[in-house]
Amino acid sequence: MRHKVKGRKLSRTASHRKATLIALATSLLRYKRIKTTLAKAKETRGFVERIITRAKKGDLHSHKLIMDYIKDKEVVKELFSDVVPKIGDRPGGYTRVIKLGNRAGDAASMAIIELVDYNDIITARDEARKEERESRAKSRKEKAEKEPVEEAKVIEETKEK
Repeated sequence: MRHKVKGRKLSRTASHRKATLIALATSLLRYKRIKTTLAKAKETRGFVERIITRAKKGDLHSHKLIMDYIKDKEVVKELFSDVVPKIGDRPGGYTRVIKLGNRAGDAASMAIIELVDYNDIITARDEARKEERESRAKSRKEKAEKEPVEEAKVIEETKEK
């Protein structure tokens, strides 16, 4: 029985588990939404929420403690300048875990973990990326339509010789 045993091992050693959580937390704070396994998402949720709660204090000591975990200075700056003011009045629950189903390769339960108040920003960013992909696909299709005509000319020229 696992009475009073907190946390998930994630099939890793303690140092590997800590490094994994730090990497996931950094990615979550940078991109505001990440896709990972359900167990990692649930474990990352508590880790990130403690970091954000500590960042809400805003003093130098909390800044240094957060820098012990999050090594990317840009992410820490963004945490203190953008994330904390946006969620400053929220008493907790800064993240949301959404289950996605099982992964095709190994049937692992997948989930999306995201910062709660950044849903509209992420949606706008995803729409912009989708439009960019569609425009690239359209230009590739137009280019592909032109190429067979050019190839036909080359074939006709070789037949004439």
